[in-house]
Amino acid sequence: MASTATRDAFRIEGYVIVRELIEPALAGALRLSAEQSGADTHAYEKRDADGRKSRVTLWYTPGDDVFGQLSSLDRVVNTMSDCLGGDAKFFHAKLMQKSAYEGGAWEWHQDYGYWYDDGFLTDAMGSCYIALDAATRVNGCLQVIPGSHRYGRLRHGAVGEQVGADSDRVAMLAERDGIVHCELAPGDAVFFHASLLHASAANTSPDSRWGLITSFHREDNPSISDDPRFGPKTTPARTYSELVSASQHFSTSRDFL
Repeated sequence: MASTATRDAFRIEGYVIVRELIEPALAGALRLSAEQSGADTHAYEKRDADGRKSRVTLWYTPGDDVFGQLSSLDRVVNTMSDCLGGDAKFFHAKLMQKSAYEGGAWEWHQDYGYWYDDGFLTDAMGSCYIALDAATRVNGCLQVIPGSHRYGRLRHGAVGEQVGADSDRVAMLAERDGIVHCELAPGDAVFFHASLLHASAANTSPDSRWGLITSFHREDNPSISDDPRFGPKTTPARTYSELVSASQHFSTSRDFL
């Protein structure tokens, strides 16, 4: 269960960092497993405004392998439920892959800027990013504008192959409220609200930046879309001991995007 300080930070700032959500050694093992077991074979690419590419492997139903269990870990689900003020239900998870030197930027956006079109009527939604590699300023860590979730859904449009928020509004809010770089060690996590403006810079370093993002909607905010991928899912919350003992591979039997 999240502490009062965690819930307050999420409510006021729109995000909260939790150090060592999983053990650093486990994060390192998962990073190696993801690369060796072919997670990138199901990835798609998105290019930023400068043409640099990032790769994403996204699935809508968690499997029984270690990555499926990590995406439905009880400490993740329970913290998100506390932050959202109601039971958090699994929406999707994705493995973010920024390669050394060439990993592209993710433009400023709100996740609800996309998810509104997936049929979710409100922004009672959020995500948890778990670092498998260290995330730093030079390899393109998550950047957020604190409190920007309180301004509602902004207009989004095409930026490169991505969809970004209205640049004039982003610049105004960044000047007024500042930008925070969420630097993380392997195993650290950041929970953030679906309407929080966030971005990440290109990776100009010799170090990769891989991480897992799991996204949730509050139980009373289901999608009204008839797309079965967005519908309610019965997903048991996994314990940490289950995670540690799960098969250390990346299953290819999921419903990938």
